[in-house]
Amino acid sequence: MHSTLFPVLLTVLSVSPVFARKSAYAESSECVVTQYKELAPAVSNCTKIVLQDLYLPSNKTLDLSKLLQNTVVTFAGRTKFGFTNSSTFTPIRFGGKNITITSEPGAIIDGNGPAYWDGLGSNGGVPKPNSFVKVNKLNDSVIENLHIVEYPVHGFSISSSDSLTIRNITMDNRAGDAPNRRSGTKPAAHNSDGFDVGSLNRNVLIENIMVFNQDDCVAVTGGNNITINNAYCVGGHGLSIGSIGGKSDNNLTNVVFKNSYVIDSTMGVRIKTNYNTTGFVSNVTYSNIAMTNTSTYGIDVQQDYLNGGPVGTATNGVIIENVLWQNVTGTVTPEANNYYILCGDGSCKNFVFEDVKVVGSANASMCNYPSTGCPS
Repeated sequence: MHSTLFPVLLTVLSVSPVFARKSAYAESSECVVTQYKELAPAVSNCTKIVLQDLYLPSNKTLDLSKLLQNTVVTFAGRTKFGFTNSSTFTPIRFGGKNITITSEPGAIIDGNGPAYWDGLGSNGGVPKPNSFVKVNKLNDSVIENLHIVEYPVHGFSISSSDSLTIRNITMDNRAGDAPNRRSGTKPAAHNSDGFDVGSLNRNVLIENIMVFNQDDCVAVTGGNNITINNAYCVGGHGLSIGSIGGKSDNNLTNVVFKNSYVIDSTMGVRIKTNYNTTGFVSNVTYSNIAMTNTSTYGIDVQQDYLNGGPVGTATNGVIIENVLWQNVTGTVTPEANNYYILCGDGSCKNFVFEDVKVVGSANASMCNYPSTGCPS
């Protein structure tokens, strides 16, 4: 398995040839945006947009949510953002139909995270943009070849999108692993999910991604037909379903995580639902997942989350059924648990483990479902 994973992540990808660049705004020309004031006219008039070394001042969004159909947007050089002291501000927005978002080789999108990081993320402290990139109603489209560094809190937030492919993305928040003067002894970055796949999404493929962060690599909380393929996750909370329950969309069906690595993370693969809420999770597959040095749980299912943390008592309002773990292998640290499954009364159904082997814990695993106990 290891020899075949991630070849594309290690290859510099080619992009389409650079178009002849013209200054006049016309749908047939390539519009080069070098200043914020040029952005809105380009979005309204152009189907080929190049963002060249663009700086977004404070309180100014890179608003690409109303692109013309069939638009290609290309990031070039270094895109940078000023400091915006607000949790409701969104630095980047994507939306439209038949859209391609890409970049030239070497382009960087710099989220200015160190200006915000205080070890608290979205839990207080310095007000920070809660989501760096909001993807909403982006249909029949592709986001590819982006390299994002030092984003403030959550990375991608994806909602209400259909037939969307996200591929060849690097999310690099390694600079937030170290403490800073505001965070004390804690890592400076916090709540830095790579990809949050939220409500009302259908037919979303996320593949060939590298995420270095301090929270979920990918978290899927709603939608239908969601596939995560060829993910390389370092330092965060692994590959997650949830948390489910108490939100606008509490139904999730047909989710596949496959061909992925989880390294030096607190969790390997997990499903979490919220205490005393309702919802439905069905047809989930974790296939060909390798984890290394996981520090809390290798395979985790918990139905006891309240205010973002476990309380130890599961409730059964969210049904979890038809879950397959197939060729999920790897190691945890001695103080971790290989397996931890805490289901509500009757709310977990048809869990299947095939070729599953997580080792390394000095503690006994705990599984209250299935009746046969944890994988051997």
